[in-house]
Amino acid sequence: MQDVKPRLDRDARREAILDVASDVFLEEGYANASMSTIAARLGGSKGTLYNYFKNKEELFAAYVVRHCAWQRDAMFEIGSEPGDIREALTRVGRTYLSIVLSDFSMANFRVIVAEAQRTPEIGHAFYEAGPRSGAKLLGVILQKAVDSGQLRIDDPVHAAHQFIGLCQNRMLKARLCRAMDAPTPDEIDREVLPAVKVFLAAYGAKS
Repeated sequence: MQDVKPRLDRDARREAILDVASDVFLEEGYANASMSTIAARLGGSKGTLYNYFKNKEELFAAYVVRHCAWQRDAMFEIGSEPGDIREALTRVGRTYLSIVLSDFSMANFRVIVAEAQRTPEIGHAFYEAGPRSGAKLLGVILQKAVDSGQLRIDDPVHAAHQFIGLCQNRMLKARLCRAMDAPTPDEIDREVLPAVKVFLAAYGAKS
């Protein structure tokens, strides 16, 4: 999958700062990254950075939220009417794994989790903007399938977390341990298609 930097803010200068900061955080890690290095790559002074972010912590937090928003929007970009829920879940699962397990996303995830150990607020911001927000969006899709009679679910958001877990469990652990490369489309399907089958066996509306 091609790595594409997210661009969510209309302020082009702020986005340029976040683009450079993202590269520096990924290359050097949060602890070794400095505002001076980021400013030098931008071709400006640290004063320019401080006009947008008061410190490195605030800049890192903005980088985390932007990365999560990009992932979330790419994964759950489904129309207002998802149609056949099997097809919708298959599409979500494939997109989810191709994004989350890519080299780009894994590198970002490792940087974020490493910093969350020192600064729990970063971990909380990542979880709220990423996994939790994504589950809520998937929950909306599941609720529409409930309303159309395709599913029987009491708690769509809880079920969304379960579906994501079914899709990612084995491969995410392997990727975190560097025990496998980014999965191919065939490898993704070997995880997603059974996950959809199990999910629908549990929550599919009975005739």
